[in-house]
Amino acid sequence: MRTPPSEQGPRRPRVGHIQFLNCLPLYWGLIRSGALLDVDLTKDTPDRLNDGLVRGDLDIGPISLVEYLRHADDLLVLPGIAVGSDGPVLSVNLVSKVPLERLDQRLVALGSTSRTSVLLAQLLLEDLHDVRPTYATMPPDLTTMLLEADAAVLIGDAALRAAHEAESRGLYVTDLGQAWKDWTGLPMVFAVWAARRDFAEQHPGLVKDVHESFLSSRDLSLANVREVAEAASRWEALDAATLERYFTTLDFTLGERQLEGLREFARRAAGRGDWPADVEVAFAQV
Repeated sequence: MRTPPSEQGPRRPRVGHIQFLNCLPLYWGLIRSGALLDVDLTKDTPDRLNDGLVRGDLDIGPISLVEYLRHADDLLVLPGIAVGSDGPVLSVNLVSKVPLERLDQRLVALGSTSRTSVLLAQLLLEDLHDVRPTYATMPPDLTTMLLEADAAVLIGDAALRAAHEAESRGLYVTDLGQAWKDWTGLPMVFAVWAARRDFAEQHPGLVKDVHESFLSSRDLSLANVREVAEAASRWEALDAATLERYFTTLDFTLGERQLEGLREFARRAAGRGDWPADVEVAFAQV
């Protein structure tokens, strides 16, 4: 006899996965442990996963810092896990034909898959370098972007590849993670992991299980980072040594210093976003 829906167990959590190399260490261990069997995983670009979590199409997943700040009332942050940097990030870059100080009134192309990084670039250009470029959103392809613009903001795999190409093309590369650290002395958080507040309140045990799986996956991946890099290099243009350096440069933690950096970004960017300058981060009880 079919079990009535009210008596069935809770459905598997719908979890987002960013299809960029920067998130591979957070998911590689899930495959190893079999934890992927316990979730419905959706792979997509950061902007689409942002929208899915905000709409309620996903229960748990990564969300860019900007979109978290905009929707903090509906979300609970998973403690201890994020994607950020405490210095260089390598895969969030402003690539330009001229030094940043010469971008006043010039066109800067903003990669269409990024939200936090493009706002960070605007803060650095306007508030730190005192230039006022014009902006246009474009698909994240460096060659196409620089056909029309004098600079381009790229994230993820496209930014990694662009940084390797830039020197031979005579381009300037500004690592936005390092630029933020130089400006503020703080780490930069580009994305957090969050659960929808309504889902977390209804299924706290499932959120706890997913959170523990991600932490275990991250720790397993970083303990075997050379193996992760070698596996990724088989389908990427970058070699294993470059990928290992990348994975160990990224900061996948969310401690007090990272939270301080998050709050400082929220404060400095509040005038350009629709959130208060003194955002309070609410955590899932895990």
